[in-house]
Amino acid sequence: MSQTDTLQAVLDHADAHMEDSLARLFDLVRIPSVSTVPAHAGDCRAAADWLAGQLAGLGFDASVRPTGGHPMVVAHQTDAPGPHVLFYGHYDVQPVDPLELWDSDPFEPVLRPAPDGDTHIVGRGASDDKGQLLTFVEACRAWVAVTGSLPIKVSMLFEGEEEAGSASLGPFLEETAEELRADIMMVCDTDMWDRHTPAITTMLRGLVGEEFTITTADRDLHSGMFGNAARNALQVVANVLSTLRSADGGVTLPGFYDGVEDLAPEILAQWRRLPFDQVAFLSDVGLSIPAGEAGYSIMEQVWARPSCEIHGVTGGYTDPGFKTVIPARATAKVSFRLVAGQDPLRIREAFRAHVRAHLPADCSVSFTPHGASPALSLPLDSPYLTATRGALSREWGTETALAGTGGSIPIVGEFKRLLGMDTLLVGFARFDNRIHSPNEKYDLSSFTGGVRSFIRVLAALSEIDGPAAR
Repeated sequence: MSQTDTLQAVLDHADAHMEDSLARLFDLVRIPSVSTVPAHAGDCRAAADWLAGQLAGLGFDASVRPTGGHPMVVAHQTDAPGPHVLFYGHYDVQPVDPLELWDSDPFEPVLRPAPDGDTHIVGRGASDDKGQLLTFVEACRAWVAVTGSLPIKVSMLFEGEEEAGSASLGPFLEETAEELRADIMMVCDTDMWDRHTPAITTMLRGLVGEEFTITTADRDLHSGMFGNAARNALQVVANVLSTLRSADGGVTLPGFYDGVEDLAPEILAQWRRLPFDQVAFLSDVGLSIPAGEAGYSIMEQVWARPSCEIHGVTGGYTDPGFKTVIPARATAKVSFRLVAGQDPLRIREAFRAHVRAHLPADCSVSFTPHGASPALSLPLDSPYLTATRGALSREWGTETALAGTGGSIPIVGEFKRLLGMDTLLVGFARFDNRIHSPNEKYDLSSFTGGVRSFIRVLAALSEIDGPAAR
């Protein structure tokens, strides 16, 4: 049988058994694996056991590994030639509160007709991330059913703490780095561009989070007795914050833009071809004027340019009523989203130096860090990117978008730091999936299209020449 005939046979098998695949998704969603609630620790273990059992049934060497928190699922099937892919997902889910806003039991999934003619799979975790990770598992199932094996080497890592901060992931990766290292990592926890256009997220912004507290007097003061003469901690914080952005939307920290480059022309040209309504993007949230750097489109501002945002300011009297107090302490929380070329630790030090430079001599400041992760960018000449992009385009019948994301996914940085691996972020969710909210859903077309897409991706990756057997 030719490669083309084999691929078609695997696709046909997946289509013929899609109801069985959907039933397995329902079984997994029914397990209330809420990682942040201690009472659900047993359910998290049950979800891990369920996944390990499914993978063992497909011929994987699968095991449930203990951690300081919820267990990891690790599986390998590496007898095939060609490249080695490590697929990552998470089996834990968010709490369901407020329960009264759900239209059905969040852990009893249902199919619900959608206004656009699709069908919604409704249940906690249907999209984030159980439906997403099972698209890859079910693609492997179809390959094994038709050919008895996989076309490339595949390892899988499923964790149970992603929704709780992935506290156990870093130590686990350090312990298992050699076992898990592969040619490329693949993550299915992102969105399509729109319901007809697949996307590969090739750019992730990094993140530096900082909290700083300024102290002026040794106690709060009466504004009538000390007003004008005494420093107001809130005023000092406000003065510092007002110096972080320039009138044209740029960030003023010295050296902040060192290493930042403009987008590659081919990516900028592709972004301009994507269907994106800049006016609607802001008008949907009641705004009309872009606030980022002048001269850059909204898409560039959100995906490809670094930023600074203020998240909260506290100090003084904030309860109901009025109190004429001069606060002696005030706190602000700030973050910086970073792009490729920026060093998060240098940005942190530049910010702290900036605050100290604007601090009156008789005041003091303390800092609390809240994470620092670098930006990541997948090389555009990656053969894995080229193969995956082509496979997705063939399945969906349209050009695959090479997207960025304004958010940060620290775990991808951990895989790069500890395993030295680039990551392909290929997801089939949609922006309206209501993840983390009541009535979370995953479109049936996302599930079926995702299974078929990964069948094609596995075939396309098998045609890559060069990687040494692992």
